Amino acid sequence: MSRLLPLPALPARSPSAARPRPLIVLAALGVSLLSSLSSLSSPVAHAAQTPVGDRLSVTVRHAGAGFDGTFELYCHPGGGSHPDAGAACDRLDRITQWGRDTFAPVPDDSVCTLQYGGPATAHVTGTWAGRPVDASFDRRDGCHIGQWDRLVPLLPDLSPRPQGRS
Repeated sequence: MSRLLPLPALPARSPSAARPRPLIVLAALGVSLLSSLSSLSSPVAHAAQTPVGDRLSVTVRHAGAGFDGTFELYCHPGGGSHPDAGAACDRLDRITQWGRDTFAPVPDDSVCTLQYGGPATAHVTGTWAGRPVDASFDRRDGCHIGQWDRLVPLLPDLSPRPQGRS
C-alpha cells in the first residue's frame, strides 16, 4: 500500500513581491520597442537604397568622348545615372515581347552586310522583365549595327550625322 507524504510548505510571499516593479516593466517595454523599431528601419532603409523593378548596368567603350563609361539604368520606377533614363526605359518597354529575349545575340547563321560601324562595344548586365541580362554588343557588321541601333537610346546613337555644306 502506498502512502502519500505531505509536501513541505512554501515560504509566504509578501503582496509587494507578487507585483512587478513599474520601472522594470517600463525598461523591458522600452528595450522591446527599440529592438522592434530597429528591425523595421533596417529593411526600409535598405529598400530605399536598393532599386526595385528593372535595373541594368551599361558599360560602353570606344564609342568616343561623351559616350564611354558605365551607367546605371532603373526602370519601373525610372532613374539611375544613364544620360537618358526615361527614353531608354520607354524604348526597352516598346521592344520587349513576351517569350523573346530583348538582348538576344545575333544568330550565328545570319547573313549580314560587310560594313563596319566602328570599334564601339557595350556590355549590359542586370535584370530586365524579371530575367537576368548579360549581353555584349558591337558594330562589326550590318547585323550587329542593326542590333545596336535597335537598342538606342539604351546604347548611344552612333549613326553617322549628315555634314552641312559650306
